[in-house]
Amino acid sequence: MWIIYTIGFILAMGLAIGLTPLVKKFAIKVGAVDVPNARKVHTRIMPRLGGLGIYLSFIIVFFIVLPFIPVNFTDREVNFVKAFLVGGSMTLLLGALDDRFDLNAKLKFLYQIATACVVVFGFDIQLEFANIPFHTYASVESWIAIPFTILWIVGVTNAINLIDGLDGLAAGVSAIAIGTIAVMAFLMGNVVVALLSLLLLGSIIGFLFFNFHPAKIFMGDSGALFLGFCLALLSLLGFKQVAIVSFLTPLILIGVPLSDTLFAIVRRWRQKKPIFSPDKGHLHHCLRELGFSHRQTVLIIYGIAAFFGVLAIIQSSAAMYNANWVTFVVICVMVFFLQIGAEVIGLIGKTKRPVLDFIARLRVKAGAERGSK
Repeated sequence: MWIIYTIGFILAMGLAIGLTPLVKKFAIKVGAVDVPNARKVHTRIMPRLGGLGIYLSFIIVFFIVLPFIPVNFTDREVNFVKAFLVGGSMTLLLGALDDRFDLNAKLKFLYQIATACVVVFGFDIQLEFANIPFHTYASVESWIAIPFTILWIVGVTNAINLIDGLDGLAAGVSAIAIGTIAVMAFLMGNVVVALLSLLLLGSIIGFLFFNFHPAKIFMGDSGALFLGFCLALLSLLGFKQVAIVSFLTPLILIGVPLSDTLFAIVRRWRQKKPIFSPDKGHLHHCLRELGFSHRQTVLIIYGIAAFFGVLAIIQSSAAMYNANWVTFVVICVMVFFLQIGAEVIGLIGKTKRPVLDFIARLRVKAGAERGSK
C-alpha cells in the first residue's frame, strides 16, 4: 500500500503540473477569466477554472491506481467512494459554470443543497455516531443526522470559497487540511480515506506550482467549491471508525475558513450590514493592512492552518482513548489563540479588543502595585 500511496501521490502531482497549463489556455479560450475590482487584490485579468486541473488529475490517477489496491472495500466504503466521486463531479460542474457565467448566488445555493441530498439520500451517507466531548458515544437519530449532514456539506463547501482571496491561499489551506486528514487516516488504518486524501494532496501541490504568488491561474469556484466538498466529506464521514472521531475534530480541521467566516458574521452584525455582504475585513485583508506582503500573508495563514491541523491530530488521537482532559486543553488553547489573534489582527473591528484591554489593565494594575511597594 505504501508503494501505491507514493506512486499515486507523485502521479497526481505530475499530472496536475502537466494539465494546468492546458486548463489555463482552455479558460482563456472559453472566457472563464477573473476581472479585477475594488475588492480584489490582482490588477489584471486572470484565467480561472484551475479547479478543473485539480479535479482531472485526481480522478484520472484514482482510476489508474484503483485496480492495484490489494484490499477489498466494504459496502460502506464503496458507497462513500461513489458519493465522493459523484458529489465531487457535480460540485466541479457547478464551479466551472460559475467561473464562466457568474451564476446567481441563490441558484448555486440550491444546486449545492441538491448535491448534498444526492450524497445523503442516493448513497446513504450521513453522520452515524458522535462523540461529543465529555459525553459517551451515541448514535445520531436520522431526523438530526440528515439535516446536519446536508448543512455541513453545504457550509464547508462554501467556507473554502470565502478565503480564496490571495494567490495560493485557498489551495494551500485545503492542502494542509487534507494532509492532516491523511495523517489521521493512517493512524486509524483507513485505506480509502488515506488514498483519496493523498491523491487530492498531490493534485493540489501540482496546481500550486502555477497558483502561488505571482499566480498564473486562479482555481476559481471550480477549485474552491470542489475542494470544499472534498473536505466536507473527508473530515466528517470518511472514517470507518466514525464513532472514534470526536465531534470537535472536523471543526478544528477547517479552523481557518470556519473562524474567518464566523468573525465575518460577527463583524457585519456589529456594523449593521447584511451578513452575506462582501467586505475587506477577512483575515488576509487584515494581514495585508498590517504591512505584510502577499507571500508573507499567505505563509502566515498556512502556519495558522498547520496549527489547527496539529490540534486536530491531537484531538482525534485523544478521542480514540477517551482522554477528555486533552479535549478540554485543546478547546481552551484554540479559543484563546483565536480570540487573541482576532483582536490583534482586527477581524471583528479595529477597536473591539476586550481580552487585550483586560490584559493591559492587569499589567497596569500590577505595575502600580509594584510601584506602591
